[in-house]
Amino acid sequence: MDNSLHGRTVVVTGGTRGVGAGIARAFAEAGAHVLTCARRPPEQRIDGVEFTPLDLRDPPAVRAFFDALPRVDVLVNNAGGTPYRRLADADAERHARVIELNLVTPLTASLAAYEHLRRSRGAVVMIGSVSGGRPSPGSAAYGAAKAGLENLARSMAVEWAPEVRVNTLVVGMVRTELAHLHYGGQDGVDAVSRTVPLGRLAAPSDVGAAAVFLASDTAAYISGAGLLVHGGGERPAFLDAATANKED
Repeated sequence: MDNSLHGRTVVVTGGTRGVGAGIARAFAEAGAHVLTCARRPPEQRIDGVEFTPLDLRDPPAVRAFFDALPRVDVLVNNAGGTPYRRLADADAERHARVIELNLVTPLTASLAAYEHLRRSRGAVVMIGSVSGGRPSPGSAAYGAAKAGLENLARSMAVEWAPEVRVNTLVVGMVRTELAHLHYGGQDGVDAVSRTVPLGRLAAPSDVGAAAVFLASDTAAYISGAGLLVHGGGERPAFLDAATANKED
């Protein structure tokens, strides 16, 4: 077992629920000193994880948060998300806020943590999405931001090498406490799960395990990469629509 994260300081943005909580828990179980930051505190405390209130859209506050830390070895840029919203149903300013949260705030946090990470020869893990690589109707601004995030990570990996490794987890559908808002009730979750080759949605712990891997010394030669965590992706729609080779 890789024990390289034991005692290291890990910051997980937005690590208070859902995927973020799964990531924070995984690092704590790996023996790291884990700090989470978000605007609202977690509803349930995670053992071994500390929380600091922070608005990641406030650059001076973000810089002050990182400046006050004695050390940072790993930064996981997890904070993000979006409601379902078609493009023509909102003004440009509202869509811009989605892009700010999902693209600008990871850049803000990464720059604020850079000197810490350079000194510790640390790692950045971006939490991306399959929405960044395919059409995302109803979440177009989010998909655009996640596409930009993966490109940002690749450029950051080149600029900050060899001191800092930077990678992206390209995450598919995850079953969190808010999954019903996206997929409906249990019937909806079950139906969506059947579209995934592995037959289920990811658990937050699946994403957490992948983040721990990318941050650990086991992945010491991995930088500028995008690791797909999507259960095999999505079955192509044309396979179900085609009539060839179908039994009567």
